[in-house]
Amino acid sequence: MNKGLIKHSFQLLNADYVKLNKKWNFRNVISPYYRLYYIDEGEGVIADQNGGLTLRPGYLYIVPSFTLCNLSCNCFLSQYFIQFFEESPDGISLFANCRKILEVEANADDIANFKRIIAINPGRGINRSDNPLVYEKDIYYKEYTELNNLQSIATQYETQGIILQLISKFLKPEIFQNDQITVTPSVVMDAISYIQINLSAALKVSQLASRANLNTDYFSRIFHRYTGQSPLNYILQKRIERAQYLIITTNKQQDAIAEMTGFDNAQYFSRVFKRLTGLTPGAYKTQNRTLNLMG
Repeated sequence: MNKGLIKHSFQLLNADYVKLNKKWNFRNVISPYYRLYYIDEGEGVIADQNGGLTLRPGYLYIVPSFTLCNLSCNCFLSQYFIQFFEESPDGISLFANCRKILEVEANADDIANFKRIIAINPGRGINRSDNPLVYEKDIYYKEYTELNNLQSIATQYETQGIILQLISKFLKPEIFQNDQITVTPSVVMDAISYIQINLSAALKVSQLASRANLNTDYFSRIFHRYTGQSPLNYILQKRIERAQYLIITTNKQQDAIAEMTGFDNAQYFSRVFKRLTGLTPGAYKTQNRTLNLMG
């Protein structure tokens, strides 16, 4: 048995049951948290770069964090949903190599799990108002973080267990096609961890190579082989992912977020952010504010 298998933990953000209409129509959504849906009535569409899926009654859907997608409903759709953040000791997502929308048929236990997580986490919905200006985002997210901290240990474990059970539905080999099963060398893992911890600092590829006692070109080739990205592109991606998290969970200004994520100035930060997400930081904040009010 692989004792290190379950190294990912998940922190509940929202859980609720909602009835949606054609106002649920969002393009180029990319969030720093996961979305899990169980559809019980109606029909909608969720699409990513791999194509579209029709949201059908009786099915479960997962949208991993940082997965670009479009969401729409032409008439009526009702769903149970859970939103949650992921934590792992090395900063690598469970779905790092499988960032796409997945669908599985639900059973009675899955439906009971959705209802149970809502029951033991009351008041975790997001449909407080149709007006995004009703609340400040940093207060909103801080409140739910505090709610997690106030849970009894029994509720924390049960909530975590339910999320793990529901995620496990998508991890079967025929569904979860992770193309990179090979063991990642320690020099790459060390570099990944170092990048994750030091995103606000100046990071140079030569510095990472020196830490690994390798020349820069050889280190870059190894890093690309096991991550699919050059070290520089990987650093930029992780900085923008951190920025997305900060935009969603705080009310910090763009200059402050740029500094916290290692960018020299807000202009360069904004250019890279738009290149990687398709949106400016301001448009990203507005989109997620509106989306989070809808479910």
